[in-house]
Amino acid sequence: MELKGTIENLIFRNAENGYTVAVIDAHSLKVTAVGIFPPVKEGETVNLKGDYKMNPRYGEQFEVSEVIVTPPSTDEGMKTYLASGLFKGIGEKTAESIVNLFGKYTFEVIEFAPSRLAEVRGVSRAKALEIGDNFNNLRRMQNAIMYLSGYGITLGLAIKIFKKYDVMTESVLQTNPYKLVEDIDGIGFAKADEIARKMGMESDHPHRIKAVVRYCLEENAAREGNTFVPYNTLMREIVEKLNPEEDKSELINNIVEEMEMLCEVVRLNLKGTTGLMLDTHYKRERGIAKRLVQLMKENRPVELNLLKEIEYFEKTNNIILHNTQKTAIITAINSGGVVITGGPGTGKTTIIKCIIDILTRMGITYVLTAPTGRAAKRMSEATGATAKTIHRLLDLDFKNGKGFFTYNEDTRLPADVIIVDEISMADEYVFHALVRAIEQGGRLIIVGDKDQLPSVGAGNILSDIIDSGIMPVISLTHIYRQAENSYIVVNAHLINKGILPEPNKDSTDFFFDFQDNPEVILERTKQFCTTRIATYLDVTSDDIQVLAPLKKGITGVNNINLELQKALNPPSAQKKELLFVGGILREGDRVIQLVNNYQMTWTKQLNQGVMQAGEGVFNGDVGKIVEIDRGEMTVTVKFEDDRVSVYTADQLDQLSLAYAISVHKAQGSEFRVAVLVISQNNAMVQTRNLLYTAVTRAKEMVVIVGNREHLKSMVRNNRTEKRYTALLEFICEEMKGNEY
Repeated sequence: MELKGTIENLIFRNAENGYTVAVIDAHSLKVTAVGIFPPVKEGETVNLKGDYKMNPRYGEQFEVSEVIVTPPSTDEGMKTYLASGLFKGIGEKTAESIVNLFGKYTFEVIEFAPSRLAEVRGVSRAKALEIGDNFNNLRRMQNAIMYLSGYGITLGLAIKIFKKYDVMTESVLQTNPYKLVEDIDGIGFAKADEIARKMGMESDHPHRIKAVVRYCLEENAAREGNTFVPYNTLMREIVEKLNPEEDKSELINNIVEEMEMLCEVVRLNLKGTTGLMLDTHYKRERGIAKRLVQLMKENRPVELNLLKEIEYFEKTNNIILHNTQKTAIITAINSGGVVITGGPGTGKTTIIKCIIDILTRMGITYVLTAPTGRAAKRMSEATGATAKTIHRLLDLDFKNGKGFFTYNEDTRLPADVIIVDEISMADEYVFHALVRAIEQGGRLIIVGDKDQLPSVGAGNILSDIIDSGIMPVISLTHIYRQAENSYIVVNAHLINKGILPEPNKDSTDFFFDFQDNPEVILERTKQFCTTRIATYLDVTSDDIQVLAPLKKGITGVNNINLELQKALNPPSAQKKELLFVGGILREGDRVIQLVNNYQMTWTKQLNQGVMQAGEGVFNGDVGKIVEIDRGEMTVTVKFEDDRVSVYTADQLDQLSLAYAISVHKAQGSEFRVAVLVISQNNAMVQTRNLLYTAVTRAKEMVVIVGNREHLKSMVRNNRTEKRYTALLEFICEEMKGNEY
């Protein structure tokens, strides 16, 4: 139904998501309206569409589905509107003077002849023009938001779109709605395609085909990690997306050629395979290749007897380093770059500690970094030195709505040596940003485990660097005595060799619970997380992380989360809840960030009441919901490193429950206890290196719950996901071109 009236009182308004509670004067009938409103002020006239609903706490309310705003028409309404605070410098007396002078023509004067406002006593010409600009900007924004809402665009996105295009908003959408995908963060191909369909755009329109080409390349990067896609594969995906029953190959090829001419995509032939790359991927991988070759050429070896320095470290720390470790240390300090790779218990952390000890005594500056917050935290705890995420090391900042790194090729990092841990997690975007910020003559020490899963993001950095031979690679294979006592370490290496670990009655940190029935597996998982492990080990449920290879099914991540939420954080009168895309969020829930959000603000309480603030919450960050405000529709999350962020309603799809997470999301993390659930059999996903990655996430205990035959299949399944990238080829080309 429809309701028309004047906004008499704005009881509540969330400026971020537009959620508003307002009292509407509808012909002397006072109605409380709730819902998403565009920017409004008291005194404005609104046409509302919606329905009356009974709120158990607040009584009958008009729940709004659509809002159209018009300026007030009565003298009193106009005075209230002008004095509402919307126009700086206009109080009640000035508003009354303006309306008294111009009467029913007040808004026409403000819109079309604002200089006439200077006729009012106390209003200068500059102020008159400013009022006109403010009025027209507001009208344009309201009109644009109403226009965009007709295509199902939320208020938050509508405001982003208007800020980008302003008066051109309608023109841009009518000309090419797919431009939103390139220009507006938060709008993907599916939303742009929905808008295009509503606007009546033909399915084979060149703008749509171009958008589909970009979409398929971007999806390959996001889903498979490919920066380069074979042309035949790409064509199949494009045709499937457009219309598999129509042959549009000639038109598609023409569009691709046009995109090549405009430098939007690059066609390459890599080892006999022709394919396409997005220009952004091409530039990044070219940039990485060039910078790595430069680092190796610029290096000047240290003229010191490092064996004596190593010997000093051994005596100080009462340890004896293996010869391979010594080689790694000497190579790292004397080379422009080095890769140090090895599994758990092979001494990677000890090598890093020795390197930074020597660098400190030599007066050589260094920084420690890792791709994720959890990995950086682990690095700090293990070495006793400060480690930062790559994003924070490079000082991510924003200007004009776009993220940029303060440290780059123009402003280099003030450090002689960059040490990166958990390198297998780094995608091409963040690694490119890192290497271009390294000082000329600087050194890059890359540490990781080549047998773990590749990065969630696009690229195959570690593998491509190792295969290129651009820098020395030190492989650590010796397991140290203290690690030999850990069945986590022993079994991880057995799995890596393709050997099935067996239950051992002497083990105190690695257990099996073989079950076949998915319902039983789920129930046993709940028991382990609630009581069984806690009675055996001095841990709480927060120390236990469930890992699962798949998301769907009875024993998939999604369902385990719902069941553990019921068991570990049941509803109560003291805990507020909020409905979101994945179900219910409740105060006290463990949650995980699903995407990189470079503009999400956070605060952090430091010592002595000092508050630190910043931007950026990243894929894989885990925290706990500390507060839910149902009125403002916000969720406050405190992350494991004590950063606190507030999520508005339109940002909740970036969160998911994290009582159980996928193994991919667990990369770079370390948990006191990992419970691995294996109940389903999917050869594409359940591989040896996924199992190896899962097992190596645990610090004190691993519990494998599930089907023994499926576990055997995982150990046998040495399938590694082939990623199509151009970095290896580019490095080799740069090496040849530089006579490396």
